Amino acid sequence: MTHHRHFPVSTDLAPEEDWTKSSYSSQDNQNCIEMAKRGGLIGVRDSKDKKGPALVFTAAAWTGFVGLVNSGEADFSVVDS
Repeated sequence: MTHHRHFPVSTDLAPEEDWTKSSYSSQDNQNCIEMAKRGGLIGVRDSKDKKGPALVFTAAAWTGFVGLVNSGEADFSVVDS
């Protein structure tokens, strides 16, 4: 059985016009994320599922996550236990 941590999610964090596709997203629209800033929060969602949930981060948590990814220290290995 795989155990998942629960993260805050939202389906209505920001109006559609506030969402921006990542400049790192692929051009073929296969692996794309979008983000929106609203009231001190950062929402991140799958661009193929605009009505689906968005992960919600504080600005500080998002900055820390991006810094970790940029440093190359992040390990995104999937472990199924």
